[in-house]
Amino acid sequence: MSTAQPYDRIAFVASPSAEAQEALTRLTAAYGNHDPSQADVVVALGGDGLMLQTLHRYMHSGKPIYGMHRGTVGFLMNEFSLHHLHERLAAARETLINPLLMRATDVHGAIHLHHAINEVSLFRQTYQAARLRILIDEHERMPELIADGILVATPAGSTAYNLSVQGPILPINAPLLALTPISPFRPRRWRGALLPNTAFVVIEVLEGDKRPVAAVADHDEARDVRRVEILSDKTISMRMLFDPGHSLEERILREQFGP
Repeated sequence: MSTAQPYDRIAFVASPSAEAQEALTRLTAAYGNHDPSQADVVVALGGDGLMLQTLHRYMHSGKPIYGMHRGTVGFLMNEFSLHHLHERLAAARETLINPLLMRATDVHGAIHLHHAINEVSLFRQTYQAARLRILIDEHERMPELIADGILVATPAGSTAYNLSVQGPILPINAPLLALTPISPFRPRRWRGALLPNTAFVVIEVLEGDKRPVAAVADHDEARDVRRVEILSDKTISMRMLFDPGHSLEERILREQFGP
């Protein structure tokens, strides 16, 4: 009698694109498609957007997530193939990801709780720059930042929006968070800070009536916020699977030496 493979029962999820839907049809015919609640692993077919959606959806399930690239951007995905999927899953390397938890209080006193895998960002809502006060572990570190906004990025998210606003790339296993300003005006030359991933970050909005600010955790938005608290949620560990030699750690390292 043959021994069951570690990830024998596969649940496929796919983006709406024609490319991803065709892959879903062919892979389902070859390997079946289990209900996610009964599956050993979830295989996501699409791009990084779908991977983030899948990680959010199954954040509390403990299910490992393996992505195959059938979308536009595939930084978080493995290469696509119809063949030897069970063998690829069995050989895959696991990376654990802790999300950020955002607790935002708006002008009405309502509390907005959301998780972010990539980053928590604050943005100005109008033409006027935001005025922000930054506290780390209950100590004021910057009494006033005038900028389009600011973000806190995880290592997994450091190559996403954080990189596009000139933030640092963090190795995936580094116990760090990136605090990066978005188009800072004052202090003009401040490039941000590296924080331990145990840090409790508080950003207060100054002159919020005149200079309204929105807070976004990946894709969940709260508008007209007055105070945003951010920390790494160590109670949640998401399991991402990558082919040997194509781990997220290796991709982030390559990104630092790329063009």
